[in-house]
Formats: sequence, C-alpha cells, structure tokens
Amino acid sequence: MDPKTLWESALAELQINLSSANFNTWFKGKTTILSAKDKIIDIGCNTTYTKNWLEQRYYGQIKTVLDKITNTECQLIFTVAPIALEQIQPIKKGVAAPLFEQNETPAEEPALAKAGLRRDFIFETFAVSGSNQLAHAAAMAIAVNPGKAYNPFFIYGGVGVGKTHLMQAIGNEILQKDKKKKIIYCMGEEFTNEIINAIREKSTKQFKEKYRSVDAFLIDDIQFIAGKTTVQEEFFHTFNTLQRGGSQIVMTSDRPPGDIQKLEDRLRSRFEAGMIVDIGQPDFELRTAILLIKCKMLGLELPMDAAKMIAENVDSNRKMEGFLTRVIAESKLKNIPITSELVASILGLVNRQASVTKKAITSKEVLESVANHFNLKVSQIKSDRRNKEIVVPRQIVMYLLRKELKTPLMDIGRLLGGRDHTTIMHGEGKITKELSTNENLKKDVMLIKDKLYG
Repeated sequence: MDPKTLWESALAELQINLSSANFNTWFKGKTTILSAKDKIIDIGCNTTYTKNWLEQRYYGQIKTVLDKITNTECQLIFTVAPIALEQIQPIKKGVAAPLFEQNETPAEEPALAKAGLRRDFIFETFAVSGSNQLAHAAAMAIAVNPGKAYNPFFIYGGVGVGKTHLMQAIGNEILQKDKKKKIIYCMGEEFTNEIINAIREKSTKQFKEKYRSVDAFLIDDIQFIAGKTTVQEEFFHTFNTLQRGGSQIVMTSDRPPGDIQKLEDRLRSRFEAGMIVDIGQPDFELRTAILLIKCKMLGLELPMDAAKMIAENVDSNRKMEGFLTRVIAESKLKNIPITSELVASILGLVNRQASVTKKAITSKEVLESVANHFNLKVSQIKSDRRNKEIVVPRQIVMYLLRKELKTPLMDIGRLLGGRDHTTIMHGEGKITKELSTNENLKKDVMLIKDKLYG
C-alpha cells in the first residue's frame, strides 16, 4: 500500500475514534506519511508542536491503527516536514478524499473559503428523516430570514448526526443569495485559541472587529468554551453585540445548554432563549440515503445492496464516512469496483457469519484483563482502596461490564466487593465522559478490549 493510501485509511480509522476537535486540530491537513519501509513508518508533521504532541499523546493510538491496517508490528517516527506537506496535491473531484471533502479552489469560491464553509454542506445534500426533520425545517427558515426567524439557533446531538452539515448549509444558503454577506464559521476550540493569541499579541481590537461585524456567526462545539472565564466573557459580549445588530447566531453542541457544566448562567439563559433542537441518531433508511448521496457527490457507483450492508453495520454518519473512505482506498489499491463482496470483507462479515456476535467474554475475564493491563491484582480492584492507581482501573471494569456485557448494576456491585449501585453508575459515567477528552484513557480501554476479544 502506498504511503498516501495508507495514511488515508489510517485517518479514516482515527476519525472514528477521536473527537472532531482533536482530529481537526492534530491530524486533518497537518500530517502525512513520508515513507513506509521495513516496518518503519515516518509520519510528517507540519510543526514541531504537532510532532511533539502526537509523539506524547497519540503514539499508541496511531500505532494500533497502522498495525491493524498493515497487519504487522510497525515502528513510528515523527518528522517535521512543512515543505513535504505543502507539496501534497489535492485530490480532484470525482476521486475519493478523506471525509468526503471535495477540494475547493479559493479563487473559484472566495466567499466560501473566507467564511470557512464547505461547498458540499448544503441543504440539497442533507438527507431528512424523522430524527432531524424539525432541525432541518428550522434551519431552512433561518436561511430564508437570517437574524429574525430563530435567533439564536442551538442544535445538539451525538457525534456524526449532521449538526455541522446543517449549520454550514445555513451559511451556504445565505451566501448563495448574497455573496457580500459576512459569515464566519469556526469551532469552539478555534475561537478559544484566537482569543489566547489575541491577548498574547495584544491584538484584541482586531479580534473584536472580526467577530462582532458579521452577518452570521456559526460556532461548532460551543461546549468547549465552558469553564474558560476569559473566553466566556468575550463570547458573551460578542453574542450581545451580534444579537442587538440583528446578526444570526447558530451554535452546535453535544448536549443541551442546561447540561453543559461550567457554562456561565448568563450565557446559558441566552442560549435557552432561542430555538433549541436536537438531532437523533440516523435510522437505517436515513443512513442508507446518506451513503448514496455521498457517493453520488463523489461520482462513485455504490450498489444498493452494498449501501444497505454498510448502513446495517455502521451506526453513525461519521463512522460511515470513515468506513466508506476505507472502502474507497481498498478499491483503488486493488483496482476493483466497490461491491457488496468488498464491503463484506472489510466489515469482517465473511468471517463473522459463523459467529454472528462478538466473542463471548465473562465478567471474570474483564476483571483479569483490566488487572493485567494495569499490573494489578484482582483483589486490589475489589478492595476498598481509593488511590487513583486503583480507582481508575476499577471504574474501567464498571464501564466495560455495563457497555460490553450489559451486566446489571447490582451484580457489578457484588462482583466488586459489595459496592452500592450508585457507585457503579458514577464509575461508569465518569469513564464515559472522560473517554471523549482523555486520549490515554481511550488508548487503555481500546487495548483492553482488543485483548478481550482477541
């Protein structure tokens, strides 16, 4: 497999397991594989900071993905190579690019490039069903009458349900009607980083002029600003200025305003004063429609039975994007068309038909695997000790028993030395929450599950 195709496949896997903020910040457009020889993979990074961060935080996760794709034990090295990265040629329309991006030429569509919008995120390519019908209708009303229909507009939902697509569709529609409209799309993390840089470089005046003079402000993952005093202060004043001036504000989050911890009350009240809608996980029919739309956009033929097979086995838009990118890479590598047989082989269905479910595991195996991973004894995990070296593995056991085995709370409590069911709920909840931000924890859980299922 050539380095470019190998890294496309790796990015598709990493995107599924990482938050969109982390993936966009550290991987997308900032890394490539420079060479892959003799089991040594040289990963190019655009800056020293990116290189150090990937080495320290993501080495294990990247290695696990590359080992899986190459079916060998790889050794990774990281190199700062900005020139090499700049020389990577964009993939032309009609050829599969990671995450379905159809590369845009800024000269052709300067308004979109300046706003930070993707041209393929439009209403025409947004598949509608019961799970997102209300959100879609409200978004279209806003695009027709920005700043007046629903302002602010707050969309929340899980990973990969189409929040960003719908938000950007609003921006695209506004610009389609009037190219002179000033729109900014950014992520909560980008907004935060810009404030920090503005303070450091003493350019807060320019920062305020940039964000407080737009006709529409679209901000993704607004929950990221929670707990950051200076950032919330600046966003509060930006929000007020824009709303008073009749500008449209659209926000997305993984949870409703009332559930965002450490969000200032004055911001929460403003968010809740507007239109709040949730988008649920797409059902089978919607997932199939999304796949067919995406492939049509890429100029690819995806047989209906192959689309249904993917939709039956992959449960979110983002995972489908990552999986389809992997299928396309495999098709290009082997120079074969995309068929249901190819999809089945990648899904592992061919080998799985003899045993439709995962390998059966027991609660004892979970306990032993977690203990071995952390070099502990099972008796230590069951004990009353509360130091961090014991508590975290114990909570991982709770999490795995609930998520993988669906073990009742009371049974887990008895297994772990007679603990109360509320303790089990707390432990499971803490791990679930931290998995979205703690890369080391995510790596530990992934390695334990790999060992459990063989």
